[in-house]
Amino acid sequence: MAGLRKSSEDPEGAERRRKAQGQPRCGQPGISCEKGLFVGNKMEVAEKNILCNSVVGGNFEEVCPEKVIKFKPPLYKQRYQFVRDLVDRHEPKKVADLGCGDAKLLKLLKIYPCIQLLVGVDINEEKLHSNGHHLSPYLGEFVKPRELDLTVTLYHGSVVERDSRLLGFDLITCIELIEHLNSDDLARFPEVVFGYLSPAMVVISTPNAEFNPLFPTVTLRDADHKFEWSRMEFETWASRVANRYNYCVEFTGVGTPPDGSEHVGYCTQIGVFRKNSGKLAEPCISQQHDQHVYKAVYTTSYPSLQQEKVLKFVLIGELLIQVERLRLRHQRMLREQERPGDTEDFSPAAHLLLGAVFTEAEKARIENSPQPFCEGEKFCIPLRRLLAYPKLHRLCVDEERMRSLIADSVCLSGDGSAVVVDLHNSWDYRPEDN
Repeated sequence: MAGLRKSSEDPEGAERRRKAQGQPRCGQPGISCEKGLFVGNKMEVAEKNILCNSVVGGNFEEVCPEKVIKFKPPLYKQRYQFVRDLVDRHEPKKVADLGCGDAKLLKLLKIYPCIQLLVGVDINEEKLHSNGHHLSPYLGEFVKPRELDLTVTLYHGSVVERDSRLLGFDLITCIELIEHLNSDDLARFPEVVFGYLSPAMVVISTPNAEFNPLFPTVTLRDADHKFEWSRMEFETWASRVANRYNYCVEFTGVGTPPDGSEHVGYCTQIGVFRKNSGKLAEPCISQQHDQHVYKAVYTTSYPSLQQEKVLKFVLIGELLIQVERLRLRHQRMLREQERPGDTEDFSPAAHLLLGAVFTEAEKARIENSPQPFCEGEKFCIPLRRLLAYPKLHRLCVDEERMRSLIADSVCLSGDGSAVVVDLHNSWDYRPEDN
């Protein structure tokens, strides 16, 4: 009997788990899930109130609407959020998703500033080609670049093949993957992922077979699943793998069962493996390096402040904005001083800047830096003053580096210690022009 395809849980990735064998898509009419309502072989689209049919054993069957199990958010989103929460807590630099399919998880992870290398591996080359562009930098990521470099690469290949480019990762995720592996590949999977790649952390999610009786007429949830394990079966397998490869493992899940069925556990069971501090003997160098069996089908690099051209672009942009604000502030101060009958000394606080709001520490840093000054009709702002303002201070450049980056783009004083601009421009507002 054909089971419900997992696309009922992942509406944007119906074929995401064609991972292990590269099998073609299994056509099953009526399998969709606009609102994440999982009914075994049935789907009910809540907003449209449409009861959909699906094929079970070649026959169309109907399922009562009251048997609908609602997952809010949809189950696939809960799995992705679980990974995101782990990234938030552990801040890995190098992350790989095995069986990445439509690369949706990678798209969610690329926004994390801690990640510097993001890799996806899948057996479906066509799917990688069609979804790679979703991982490209947006225009805004050039205007406001990351602080650290990020490279994203998609590889075509099997998850039970060894490729040395995946060595040394902080986190490897295998979301709804292992149930697609046949017995031979399942036996090789731990040897490759835990024995050879040996990342600091591995996350594996897989269906919980004990939940399946809550779905009518379901044996396996996906026609490509080779098996679905109970909690005991999964925990036994995972514990053996952890013991063999010097990991510890904790079990949890997503997809809470309905009231009265808590005994079946989560719909999706999850094992989180962490490498123990004690080290195993490292594989020999010839085994570790230069095994490039995967085919790179897409790669992109993000602009970051680690790249000199990007840093220079951002630095000069922020500097020019800050210089103009300081120039206008100084003009305003001169107008106040020249106001007839005004005998009060106008000396605004050094940190005030056209409505800008600073913390106490930022105010102190600004006030302790050299003041801007005039030389005739020229307005001079010391580099140290500019570097005291938050948006330039966060760029983490010293005065010497700043001078070398801006020297060919702005006018500097004779000793190179200050930016020099005209105090007045033709487009400035002047009361005497009225």
